[in-house]
Amino acid sequence: MNIDLGALRTLVAAIEEESLARAAEREGLVTSAVSKRIAELERNLGVTVLQRHNRGVLPTAAGSALYHRAKAILGQVSGLTNFVEDFAADGSPKIQLAANRSSIILFLPRELKRYQDTQSVRLRIDLLEAYSSEIPRLIVEKNLDIGIYHAVGPAPGVYSLPYHRDRVVLVVPNGHPLQRLEAVHLDQAREFDFLGYFPRHSFESFMELAGHSLTGPLNVKIQVSNYEARCRMIREGLGIGIMPEGIADTYTSHLGLSKVQLKDDWAHRQFYLCVRDPETLRPSSRSLFDFFVRQAAENAERRTLL
Repeated sequence: MNIDLGALRTLVAAIEEESLARAAEREGLVTSAVSKRIAELERNLGVTVLQRHNRGVLPTAAGSALYHRAKAILGQVSGLTNFVEDFAADGSPKIQLAANRSSIILFLPRELKRYQDTQSVRLRIDLLEAYSSEIPRLIVEKNLDIGIYHAVGPAPGVYSLPYHRDRVVLVVPNGHPLQRLEAVHLDQAREFDFLGYFPRHSFESFMELAGHSLTGPLNVKIQVSNYEARCRMIREGLGIGIMPEGIADTYTSHLGLSKVQLKDDWAHRQFYLCVRDPETLRPSSRSLFDFFVRQAAENAERRTLL
């Protein structure tokens, strides 16, 4: 006996909707196709599963029994499909990781390499770059495995743990008036032109974070998101910029730039790990999550020693 899964889905829809027409609409079919599927199912089984009447359809005793078995079968197939989606095409485990740009540049390459070196099974990690403000939502709505974001505090709706910490600094060209100062408040730099792309990714969001520390607006001359391009523009004297210290260190020496520490509290950033629920993570995802948690503990211990 060859029973098509599509026929079982059609039967379930017809019984739940009590109508072939509504079942057709639910399944994206025409009514005649639904009727044909049910007829073929009855022919294959050798029993009548639906009774037609002028108001729609009702299951026979056989149809009612088959309905419950079909629901179980379809649920198992759905679970099997979800299970297979956890693996890459070559059969290796797949982990979906969402992270913001700073973490992807600053520490993820090093830590993913460390993790891969500890694994005997080849893994595939799908890395999605996203804004920090979007990552907790992606974990919930897109069913991603692990997220890394920075924020003032843990995001609601996800399970979060402190991960890395860093700070943002001012980057200025050599010879700039601010270069001789060891550290400043951002308000002391307001007289100078700025090259945009700020912490929190938009000027409006940045002002929500830092506006209380300023006595007036910043003069944003150019918006440029690429770090290297921004540094090259700073070198040409088009303005000064704010960027993560670890990234600034990559460009300052060979582009003739200097970094100036910011005294503002908001200049210190906390990164978080987040998942929907650590207890429901698949083994491969849980392994990576636990590795990140151990890294976070080591980071905290190093900060304590310093």
